[in-house]
Amino acid sequence: MRIPLGSALVASALLLGTAAQAQTCTNRGQLDDAYCDENKDLVADVPAKTRDPSVLVFAYTPVEDPAVYENAFRPFTEYLSKCTGKRVVYYPVQSNSAEIEAMRSGRLHVAGFSTGPVGFAVNMAGAVPFAGKGTEKGIEGYHLIVLVKASSPYQKLSDLKGKRVAHTSPSSNSGGLAPKALFPDQGLKPGEDYQILFSGGHDKSALGVNSGDYDAAPVASDVFERMVARGDLKAENFRIIYRSERFPSSGFAYAHDLKPELAEKIKQCFYDFRFPSQMVKDFEGDDRFAPITYLKDWAVVRKVAEDSGTPFNKAAYQKELAREAEAAKKKAEGAKKP
Repeated sequence: MRIPLGSALVASALLLGTAAQAQTCTNRGQLDDAYCDENKDLVADVPAKTRDPSVLVFAYTPVEDPAVYENAFRPFTEYLSKCTGKRVVYYPVQSNSAEIEAMRSGRLHVAGFSTGPVGFAVNMAGAVPFAGKGTEKGIEGYHLIVLVKASSPYQKLSDLKGKRVAHTSPSSNSGGLAPKALFPDQGLKPGEDYQILFSGGHDKSALGVNSGDYDAAPVASDVFERMVARGDLKAENFRIIYRSERFPSSGFAYAHDLKPELAEKIKQCFYDFRFPSQMVKDFEGDDRFAPITYLKDWAVVRKVAEDSGTPFNKAAYQKELAREAEAAKKKAEGAKKP
């Protein structure tokens, strides 16, 4: 294939820029080679060349059907457009890795990432977390809860040995990493005492337990509560047999290479916004975006990832990509069958 001269020059410049950064960067931590962290705040530093896009692309973690959140965030995306003076487009991502890859490639500028994937977004895509949903008291939190049907015989985690237990995805905190770190102390080892089944989402896990496809599922408490509030599920149909300590909820981040003035404007727009009544209802009482830092607010999540043997590094991320590719392949093959 012939590569146009302009494209070749751009590619060469990018490679040279990356090589130069690799030689001059004295601290990178777990960040990908494309990024540097000289000030040691664990997120990518602002590069020499920055961007000021005319259109801002915004996304939110696909913990449920993306259409649910596109509607829920519409009052904010409309405000963000007026506040920044730029058109804002909502990008409905279908998976955690798709959202991370979109920011990594430069197609996504501002996004809310689920708790676990925040770490991969920071290290693999240069995301800079700066806000979380919350109230005047600070950012919201949630618990890892394990759902079983109320009619089932399961009363504690050790009762799930050999049963059908659904995780959401390997990179999810409550739906993947935290169970590996926390369940063994309760007498249950994921991957050993039961085969891990992946549902693809917290809502899918909860619906699967309700329908009998799974015997149990670890999910984020806030997602379950939203589903009950919307009438998607009836709380009385479930029993919660485990509840963890509190974790921070989704983190909002901007791409590290945005023009600093634009990044500061986006941050201020988030902090100044107050949720209208419908958004307060949709997000269980949260009424604003509160400031966060990855260094401080995600310390407990990083510890869970390390303790579970799945740190937020390139090797773990590549495994996540491979797993999702295999799942997509099987889904496509299944769709072809008559």
